[in-house]
Amino acid sequence: MSSENPVSQTNPRKRPITEVDEPTTLFCTVVAIDHTNLYYRVCSVCEKTLPEATHKNATINSCSSSASLPICRYCNFKNAFNPGSSGSKRLFKVLMSIATDTKVFVVVMFDRAARVLFGCSADEFFDFAKIHPFAATTAGKVLEGEMLRVMLSKPKNGNAQHLRVASVVPLQSSFQPAIVTLRKLYQVRGGS
Repeated sequence: MSSENPVSQTNPRKRPITEVDEPTTLFCTVVAIDHTNLYYRVCSVCEKTLPEATHKNATINSCSSSASLPICRYCNFKNAFNPGSSGSKRLFKVLMSIATDTKVFVVVMFDRAARVLFGCSADEFFDFAKIHPFAATTAGKVLEGEMLRVMLSKPKNGNAQHLRVASVVPLQSSFQPAIVTLRKLYQVRGGS
């Protein structure tokens, strides 16, 4: 006799969320957002992930020197006549704890979905956070408790640890993206 639960084999609704192969839509609440590492760098031409560069013990996030910016080896190899022509940009990669009616777990939200909650690009948020150092922490607190409808999918990378948020829809009619709330809080004008 098998030690597996026969109910989970016949009823896919009884399977844990992390084992579902098809994209799953569910209602949840934001419990917490990891504000320590909200973005990663990609090539602005081909969007391949770039390594984090360091410059005199400072990470790329705190260094403003363009000499320390990572360069895309792929684009520079293809464009040998104009080396260094590809720049970089930041994209969101947000780890977020969410709670359903039965479980709390961590998911990863990439750029397209994160823009819905943050209301701006990762570069715009980074620039705002340079001027207001606690903006990332505050954004996490602003988004805590938000009720969302999310579509979760299995990660494309076999080594990935968390389900991906494929799409997100805030459920409160009064929802405002984090950047809007932060601009009001810090009394900053402008932006998109």
